[in-house]
Amino acid sequence: MTEEYVEPGGSWRAFWLVAGALAVLLVMDLVLPGPDVPPLLWALAVLVVLGIVAAGALSAARVWTVRVTGPDAGGDDARPALSVGRERVLLADVDTAHLRAVPGGEAGVDAGAPILGGGWSLPSGRTGLPLRLTDGRTVLVPTRDPSALTRALLAAAPGEAGADGTGPTPGLSGTEGTLGP
Repeated sequence: MTEEYVEPGGSWRAFWLVAGALAVLLVMDLVLPGPDVPPLLWALAVLVVLGIVAAGALSAARVWTVRVTGPDAGGDDARPALSVGRERVLLADVDTAHLRAVPGGEAGVDAGAPILGGGWSLPSGRTGLPLRLTDGRTVLVPTRDPSALTRALLAAAPGEAGADGTGPTPGLSGTEGTLGP
């Protein structure tokens, strides 16, 4: 099994919309009569504005990308896992019975549950998929398509035994952020 599911955390759409708007303004400045804006000011405006928008797109892609990987995905730890940005949860640590009950409204999230990937609130356009870990804690996974993510998690999750046959791993699977040290 290779990488099962990837949900990009950001898009370059805003960058291209702003670049198009700046191009239209530049053409209007050149075509219309009247005093022109100095070229140095145009260059500075384009670099600053597009730089800020590009930084936002890159950071969103790094922080909010949701990825479900299988055991053949490579890397240091080849066990199936869910990652949001830099945070990682082994699928052996996910309570799959709770995950199966979420779509029917039979299970939910604890009040004040942290958002996987960090932050105070869910990013715009995303829903929080409640995910209970085998140690009893719940986290919210920011996703645009909760049903597709649920299907991918259930398909990649090991059965009662872990991928190596030892069962759920004890302790925390994350290394920093929401899941602790």
